[in-house]
Amino acid sequence: MAQTLLEVRNLRVDYEDLTAVDDVSFSVEAGMVYGLIGPNGAGKTSTIRAISTLVEPTYGEVFIGGTDVELEPSIALARLGYMPDFPPVYEDLKLWEFLDLFASAYRVPKETRQQRIDALLDQVKLLDRRDSLAGEMSRGMKQRLFLAKTLLHEPDVLVLDEPASGLDPLARKDLIAVLRNLGDAGKAVLVSSHILAEMDQFCNAVGIMQNGQMKVSGRIEDILANMAQQQVISMELAHPSDGLAVFLNAQDGVSNLTQDSIRFHFEFQGDSSARAALLQHMIQAGHAVCEFRLKTTDLNEIFEAVAGGTEQ
Repeated sequence: MAQTLLEVRNLRVDYEDLTAVDDVSFSVEAGMVYGLIGPNGAGKTSTIRAISTLVEPTYGEVFIGGTDVELEPSIALARLGYMPDFPPVYEDLKLWEFLDLFASAYRVPKETRQQRIDALLDQVKLLDRRDSLAGEMSRGMKQRLFLAKTLLHEPDVLVLDEPASGLDPLARKDLIAVLRNLGDAGKAVLVSSHILAEMDQFCNAVGIMQNGQMKVSGRIEDILANMAQQQVISMELAHPSDGLAVFLNAQDGVSNLTQDSIRFHFEFQGDSSARAALLQHMIQAGHAVCEFRLKTTDLNEIFEAVAGGTEQ
């Protein structure tokens, strides 16, 4: 079983008479790229800021690598890399100087510091701009520079608030590759974003928040297995087959059948063994099935089913 690197227990964050986060609990294991999603005002940013000790929780606990952030902040935060939505940079420093400043603060050894800086600049596609001033960079470039800064001390836990904000399509593609690689390297990555289509490309776990509460949390495959009693099956025949519609409607678990010539769509209630048995029965009955597949559910559909709305 993978190690839990980030754990949030019963977190509550109040701002005067507003409860932004209401008794939220979840965990992120090593190798997880965990997408924290929800509409504006759901409590995502307040949760991230509490994890990063930028706001004080009303109550609740946060553990990084098993260490309580409140009781031993210096130990816990040494394992955390945090990137805000609008990351600040020192505009009068060159890119390598900006990273060198933080590398010194993170106590990256002098003998390997420049090598580490250049490797990260290359990773975020800014190596050719290493001697340019940070103030001359576009917002997207500043995002990439701050991501490099966040990775300097090789943290076990990454908390990234809207990291794709301001990035052009090519830079977004590069960011997706970086996030996947971090998960593959055994990091625990928490990513907040409102662009569900992109998160679907790199997240293997998700937490859906609404009105300050966590509605569902876990690995995507487990959520799909638990949330869908009715599954939509798409099927195609090699050639028309008389009587298949009647045959299907007579089967247990089949409902809402539609047909368009040799294509069939229907809802089916049953596990993988039941689906296999249904396919076998159709073939044994002489129906030439050439395609039989379960409709894939994406992250947006999970969000719609759980939260009953759109991400923005």
